[in-house]
Parts: sequence; C-alpha cells; structure tokens
Amino acid sequence: MSRLMESRLAASGLDKIYHKILDGVRLDACDGLALYQTPDLTSVGFLANLVRERMSDNLTYFVRNLHINYTNICNKGCKFCSFYAPAGDPRGYVLSIQEIQDQIRKHDDVPIREIHIVAGINPKLPYEYYLDVIRAVKDARPGVQVKAFTMIELAQIQRVANKPIDEVLADLKTAGLDCCPGGGAEVFSDRVHEELFRAKLDNEGWFDVARSVHRAGIRSNVTMLYGHIETVEEKVAHLLHIRDLQDETGGFMCCVPLAFDPVGTELSHLPVTTGYANLREIAIARLLLDNIPHVKAFWIMTTPAVAQLALWYGADDLDGTVTHYEITHALGDNSHHQELRHDQLLAMIRETARQPVERDALYNAVTPIPLSTAVRGPKRANA
Repeated sequence: MSRLMESRLAASGLDKIYHKILDGVRLDACDGLALYQTPDLTSVGFLANLVRERMSDNLTYFVRNLHINYTNICNKGCKFCSFYAPAGDPRGYVLSIQEIQDQIRKHDDVPIREIHIVAGINPKLPYEYYLDVIRAVKDARPGVQVKAFTMIELAQIQRVANKPIDEVLADLKTAGLDCCPGGGAEVFSDRVHEELFRAKLDNEGWFDVARSVHRAGIRSNVTMLYGHIETVEEKVAHLLHIRDLQDETGGFMCCVPLAFDPVGTELSHLPVTTGYANLREIAIARLLLDNIPHVKAFWIMTTPAVAQLALWYGADDLDGTVTHYEITHALGDNSHHQELRHDQLLAMIRETARQPVERDALYNAVTPIPLSTAVRGPKRANA
C-alpha cells in the first residue's frame, strides 16, 4: 500500500479496520458504523476491494436469465412496493401455466440458464399451482435452473399446503426447484417492520424459513433494501444478523443490496438513492459479510454505470441479462423492462479491467476460468 493511501486511511479513522482485514480479523458493529459514517468513500471502496479480490480475485460473474412474476396480487400492503395490486383491483393478474410457458418460449433462441420466479402473496392460489409453475418451467425449458420463491412466498406456500415446511421444500425440490432468491428480507428491524410491512412475515420468521431452506439442501441469496426509513444502526444489525445465520447454515450464495425506488409507492416523497450511496452499501456488505462468497451489483436498480464502478467497491457479480423485470417498479410502466445482451455484459465487465465469468444459478462457472485469474477462495475471518 502506498504512503498516500496509508495516510488517507489514518485520516479517515479506517486504519484499524485495514489492519483487521489484513490479519483476517472479523469486523464488528463498531467497524460497520465507522464505515457508514466516514465521508471518505474512496477508502471504504479500497478496503472492500481488498476483500473482494481475496475472495474472487479479478473475476466478475454474470448469468443469462429470465424473470417471471406469476402474480401481482398481494395481501401484504407494504408501503415500499409499487408492484402489488390488492384483491379485486382491475390491474391484478395471475399467470396461467400456459402463459408462463409462453413467456419462456418467446426466448427459445436465447441460451437462458436461470429462470427467476417471484411474485406477490396471493392467498387464493392453491398449493398445486406452485408445484405446477416449476414443472411447467422445466417442461418448457429442459435443463434450465429454477430460482424461485422468497422466504415470504415459501411461508405462504406452507400455509396453503397445511403441512410441515420440510415436506413442502421436499415437494418443491422434486418438482425441480434449484435455489431461492433473497427477496423479502428488507431490513431486519422491528421498528421498520412495524412501520412499513407489518402484514409480512416478521424478521425471525424470515430467518426460520431461510434456516429450513438451507437445511433442506437448497441454497439461496439474501438481500437488504436500503434508502427508505432505515437507520445506519439498523443496516449494520441487518448485515450482522445475516452473517450469524451464514455461520450456522452456510446456505447463502450471494448478498444483494437493493436500492429502494420510491416511485409509485407510499414513500414517493423520499429521494432516489444516489450512486454514492449505492457504492457504499455494496462496499459495506462485502466488508461485513466475510462468510458469504458473492456480493451483487444489481445493475437494474443501480444503473449499469454504477454497477461497473461497484466492481471496484466490493461487488463480484452483475446478476445477468435480466429479460423482463418489474417487481420494484410502478404498474403499467414499461420503461423498466430492461435487458442487456450477452455481448454488452461482457463489454461492461472488460471495460472495468475485470475478467467475466458466465455462471449458472448456483455459481458454477459455465465459461472456463483462466488459470491466471483462478479464484483463490474465501479467506475465512476469525470470529
């Protein structure tokens, strides 16, 4: 490290964190607060990049994927959501099995490897519907991997199944479920839960379902929604709670910091998150979550340009081509149905001097990893 950087870290009060990272010592809540409070984002990014390159070297992962939202009808009424329609709303929909297959077959000419399936909590959907959705995807696209159902959805699926969660997960695996997304985590705070999403599964409930998912041999992602009413202290607690569960189960593949989009929500008076804030959230997630292999810069929510910068602020994954995405955006607004071509993703990654690696839903490399940039493997910090 240069003397200039050493001096800068000392001036920012981050030199102790730097030495912890070098020594493989786990960061604590006080370190997390310091990383949020310092105005020196460049130093935070420098530290996050040290961990990023320790865990993933120069590699950046992406996947060719398709998103399907099988219903927007939801009974949770979350104040931060612009996607849902209450029961009886004329904007509400439920996709039939045939419609789901039709959406997939529109992309028969694209080598999609992952189909990402999430939706609202619609209490009228029967148990068999969820199993049929997975079977229909596998039938329409043999060999594709299905990443489906947040912990919130799984709680609803168990409710309508009226049987133990372990049996439900076994049924879903038999139908073809490969892994789960990380949505619905929001921020693990009783205060935020009560104010913004009180009808949804509470924080401990989310962790109970995630624990069951991992014990069933199903891996998942995990998220944090930021940029609304949460405090710095609540975000640090959220990340450390995730880290604790990962110590217990080892089931999380990736953390996905999600930037809140206030447009069309009950919180529309709040400002949109800045690129500056997005980079900090990604960097701190990488620094605190020493036991989760990957951190994603979800380009749809941060913009491709900020996602590129994030590859030097802790992120080692850009998600993917993301054909059709609407879950965080206002109903009827097609401007957010975004897609990047395979060659565009490659160019984005290479422009940042990173090595692109196409992956599947479980982070298995599809393209060979050059020996010169082979992953060194995560260096586990000391508890």
